[in-house]
Amino acid sequence: MSLVPRGLRLTLGAGVAVLLAVLGWLLLPGVSAALTGTPPAPALGNEQSCAAYSGLPFGWGKDAHAGMVRIAAGRFVFGSERGYADERPAQPGLVRVKSFWIDRTEVTQAQFAAFVAATGYVTDAEKQGAGVVFHTPTAEELMQRPYAWWTLQKGAQWRGAQPAGGHLPVTLVTQADALAYARWLGRDLPTEAEWEYAGKAGRSDDQLDTAPTDAQGKPTANYWQGSFPLLDAGADGHAGLAPVGCYAANAFGLYDMIGNAWEWTADPYTGPRQPHANGDTAVAAGAAHASDAAMVIKGGSFLCAPDYCVRYRASARESQERNLAAAHIGFRTVRRE
Repeated sequence: MSLVPRGLRLTLGAGVAVLLAVLGWLLLPGVSAALTGTPPAPALGNEQSCAAYSGLPFGWGKDAHAGMVRIAAGRFVFGSERGYADERPAQPGLVRVKSFWIDRTEVTQAQFAAFVAATGYVTDAEKQGAGVVFHTPTAEELMQRPYAWWTLQKGAQWRGAQPAGGHLPVTLVTQADALAYARWLGRDLPTEAEWEYAGKAGRSDDQLDTAPTDAQGKPTANYWQGSFPLLDAGADGHAGLAPVGCYAANAFGLYDMIGNAWEWTADPYTGPRQPHANGDTAVAAGAAHASDAAMVIKGGSFLCAPDYCVRYRASARESQERNLAAAHIGFRTVRRE
């Protein structure tokens, strides 16, 4: 069985030229490196390396595990007794997770563009004609309606609602869109347990439930600093989405498991729900939106703030209607052994 994703089985020469033409808006040196096998770019984990990243991992199109890390089987504490009530462990004791592979970074715009170019896939937001986006509300808007920072924006979709850049996480994709991409590669979305096991990376200390900072107090992930939703001070270096991999990886070698973009999982949302967080995008969607099952999203986003969301933690969970695309939700994929 070929390890090359369906739709990327191109020979060098004419095939590569076609793919590069279709993806001409990307950083072409990075694309060429990924397809021809030239040395990979430097490791991610700082502003310089993430800014230079094309968004396509080394081995893309040739290696079934391109851009992934193998996570060994193990046991961990699922949930937290220190967070919200909806994070309480579903069962006592340690939860066992089998070994699996997971993307080092959130799926990028470049990776999703390659999928669309190869398959002609049209996302749900494109079909629906709109997606939910964040904007800084006025004082009047805050008085008029709840969650006034969310707007159902006509024409919003993965190509344009966020700044263009192959190295940015793809957002404004529904769970079905994320699954379609994953299955194209012979992968899946992580379960909530797989995601949290990978996010905690062998840790169970109290610091998992605090805002991630370094010894000098500087944020080490992309989340909101300032007064939400009016002022994002950007002390972490980014106001809004950041390119993938700008912050140090966790102990499993995974980037942006906390902050930047929420991530879809494969699991329906069950159990208690704390109805306060900024994941309530359905308020903006309105009556015209056909509501659907709520799924678990994990990891928090650039909109999670110490004075409001407080979900920039591996144990945190939120619900999102699976057919509603939003500008703060992306995903990463897994490949099980």
